[in-house]
Amino acid sequence: MEAPPAAVPPVPDERLSALRAAMSHADGGQGVHAYIVPTEDPHMSEYIADCFKRREYLSKFTGSAGTVVVTQEQALLWTDGRYFLQASQELGKEWVLMKAGTPGCPDLEDWLASNLPEGGRVGIDPYLHTVDAVRRLQRKVEEAGRHVVPLLADGNLVDKAWPEQPARPDAPLRVHPAEWAGQSVGEKVAALRTQMRGVKAGALLVTMLDEVAWLMNLRGSDVSYNPVFISYALVPAEGPVRLYVDGAKLTPEVKEHLQASEVEVREYGQFVGDVAALAAGGQTLWVDPSKVSYAVYQAARSAVEGGTPAAAAAAAAPAAAASPSPRGKGGARKRARGDDAPPATNGSSSNGASRPTPPKIFMEFASPVVAAKAIKNAAELAGMREAHLRDAVALCDFLCFMEEQMAAGKVLSEVQVDLELTSRRASQKGFIEPSFPTIAGAGANGAIIHYRAQQGSCKSVDKDTLLLLDSGGQYECGTTDITRTMHFGTPTQRQKMAYTRVLQGHIALDSAIFPEGTPGAALDTLARLALWREGLNYRHGTGHGVGAALNVHEGPQSISSRYHITTPLQAGMVVSNEPGYYEDGGFGIRVENLVVVKEVDTPNRYGGASYFGFEALTMVPMQTRMVDLALMTPQEEAWLDAYHRQVWEAVSPRLEGNERLLQWLRANTLPVREQQKAQGAAA
Repeated sequence: MEAPPAAVPPVPDERLSALRAAMSHADGGQGVHAYIVPTEDPHMSEYIADCFKRREYLSKFTGSAGTVVVTQEQALLWTDGRYFLQASQELGKEWVLMKAGTPGCPDLEDWLASNLPEGGRVGIDPYLHTVDAVRRLQRKVEEAGRHVVPLLADGNLVDKAWPEQPARPDAPLRVHPAEWAGQSVGEKVAALRTQMRGVKAGALLVTMLDEVAWLMNLRGSDVSYNPVFISYALVPAEGPVRLYVDGAKLTPEVKEHLQASEVEVREYGQFVGDVAALAAGGQTLWVDPSKVSYAVYQAARSAVEGGTPAAAAAAAAPAAAASPSPRGKGGARKRARGDDAPPATNGSSSNGASRPTPPKIFMEFASPVVAAKAIKNAAELAGMREAHLRDAVALCDFLCFMEEQMAAGKVLSEVQVDLELTSRRASQKGFIEPSFPTIAGAGANGAIIHYRAQQGSCKSVDKDTLLLLDSGGQYECGTTDITRTMHFGTPTQRQKMAYTRVLQGHIALDSAIFPEGTPGAALDTLARLALWREGLNYRHGTGHGVGAALNVHEGPQSISSRYHITTPLQAGMVVSNEPGYYEDGGFGIRVENLVVVKEVDTPNRYGGASYFGFEALTMVPMQTRMVDLALMTPQEEAWLDAYHRQVWEAVSPRLEGNERLLQWLRANTLPVREQQKAQGAAA
């Protein structure tokens, strides 16, 4: 009898093999047992420049959220419920998907504490972890007899395994118009300094990219879909504000703007050294430990402990290694304090990193820029309203086109849907780029919450397809984000039920009135209740903050079941309202508008408190074909009709002279019963 063929051993993952080799030689040859690869860049951004996409390069998982742990034996990815299906499709055979937040899935820190050997060493790039994150990690793993090793001198270990790592972006910056900014740089700085004086801070560190862009009234294009640029800012109690950025990106207009704003420009790589020097000179630094990297924090502390300018330079020397050279892998890396700075050390030992607890150096508070940016001024809100009206024209044109194509029996791919919509946005005044990758999910792809269609593998859309379309635009005046779910034929009864329950949740949240001091978590249930009654739910938050001509995701506010987020919703904040429902392998439904929080009149004012509600910014019809009126209350039906009247009044003046689109908008903003009667007659 012939012996069965021998099993072919799996081909090792070359990227993992290269990283594991670097792990073995890290920290002067001591090595590390595990290495953490987060999604973030040195500025803790959600969306990052291509040169910082280390987690994506290593794991091939393209979602926007997730953290990797690699040991010599295992490779694991933690991500949240938005990405479970996507990650299961993208990860290779060597990878283990850790479904964060589900029963039986340990937190990353707990896994490390339980699975590494006694005395095991956990390597991190301190530029990619916040102070809070390192403290959390240290507390968990060191209590279990393991150690955290910040690898400053080694640089990022993934970079050693990434031969074709992209260079840093070098596109020029642009001035954000005063018409839409509403405040000058000087006015913003003066408000920050008032808060700094209140806590006796000597300098404020601004490290998040959208905070720098907002403060400087500048925009860039270093990160796709987000009008930001790789930079830091430092606001001293007195003297000129400093902007740390690649000077080659400054156009004459930007230089003139910064000079008029009394902003001193320094090279990006000088930031950490300047922070260390301020600390060594006795200045108290205002830092947000949930945003500032541990590397910046560690450099300032080391400078104080060293007590000399040379020590400050040594602490800052690894700063240039935090990101690839502008010239790519072969380019020379700049040192933060000059080429004669002493060689840096990792700041670690066989006993791991010391805890970041020295007194008097830091004042740890939330960044004051966050709240100032989140509460939009009148000009910013005017810009957001204008952006949504321009966006509405593009969406109406696109939806009219889709109805015409489907009625004619045409079939479009998901990629074509994306291109058709983007081309119509691009024809609008002031359009810059989409605000995130368009999610055009047909049928089962709609159940992948952050799906991205790819040529060659995408699905087709015809009149019998349920299509979830989540998209947005960056305009020079504002940022949009909208989801509509549509069917161009006859949806199933289950699809109509699910859509109606999602719409009821959207209406309930939009109709909410709540007292000042209410966090978004207190309202999240309103958007889920109709689904819960059916035994249904969704695995994502209901609402996120949105920037004004800035990032489509912005804090600190949110509407979700993450009860630890206690930031109250305040007048002027912009948030999304986007409940959904998803059946794996079946379909996805989401209804999303952006809304602004506004003060409302109430018959009473208990305790003298103000009361708030929402005003819709998004002005695009919702498809009534999907609505099951038998499930709707009269009040919910009245809300839908009122919203469509508002859409008609706001958008129809923008369509004057275009009879085709005016007719389409009129038909799609009629009372829902009239629309459904017309749809029945057409069928």
